[in-house]
Amino acid sequence: MTKTIDIKGTVVDDETAAFYSFFGIPSASPSAVAQILNDGDDDDVEVNVASNGGDVFSASEIYTMLRQSKANVTVNIQGLAASAASVIAMAGNKVNISPTAQLMIHQAASYGGGNKDDLAHEIDVLDGIDKSIASAYESKTGMPQGDLLNMMAQETWIGAQEAVDKGFADEIMFVDEKQAAFSNATANIVPKSAVNKLLNLLNKSEKTAKLENEVKNSQPTCDLKQSKLAILLGKTKEK
Repeated sequence: MTKTIDIKGTVVDDETAAFYSFFGIPSASPSAVAQILNDGDDDDVEVNVASNGGDVFSASEIYTMLRQSKANVTVNIQGLAASAASVIAMAGNKVNISPTAQLMIHQAASYGGGNKDDLAHEIDVLDGIDKSIASAYESKTGMPQGDLLNMMAQETWIGAQEAVDKGFADEIMFVDEKQAAFSNATANIVPKSAVNKLLNLLNKSEKTAKLENEVKNSQPTCDLKQSKLAILLGKTKEK
């Protein structure tokens, strides 16, 4: 049996979730996610994400619970996974993204006040929060944290293909594998699961070929650098 967790609406702490619930406003909170995870056995978990984000530390709680879960966690980015919601999306053992979905990553913000010393301290706090957010992206993508922090500073919007290319997602949801196929033919029709698998294999093959080509093209430059370094160190061999 698969448990379903919806990260829809604003990501909030448990107290604020009660306020949202009173007025019928959609939200996602740590206690709501924990209740589903702790209900029954360690079944597979499917997390559907379509959220503008919200509270950083509540998102961190949800991310951590999903990562610590013994269940196999699949994340489906259905719409916008922005800000704190994009952090939660990185918790999946497998992350799927809709062809029409987007990821948006940016720096954390605070809206407090105070004197100049308070504000100077707030800069350090925000810097630390940004690095903790980037750690979630780094763990999933393998990208250098500096590059991720730069993307956050520029408020980067990432489409489905770029999300897969950069490692934020594993696959694009090309087709619905569970969709029934009705036929009127004497031959068997290829199942949707096979179509989906082929399309994703082709996508991964293109990425691999691109990487191999980049490595091949960079090789002469590396050889040239090694030659120059050998000359500087006096390690050249006389013919």
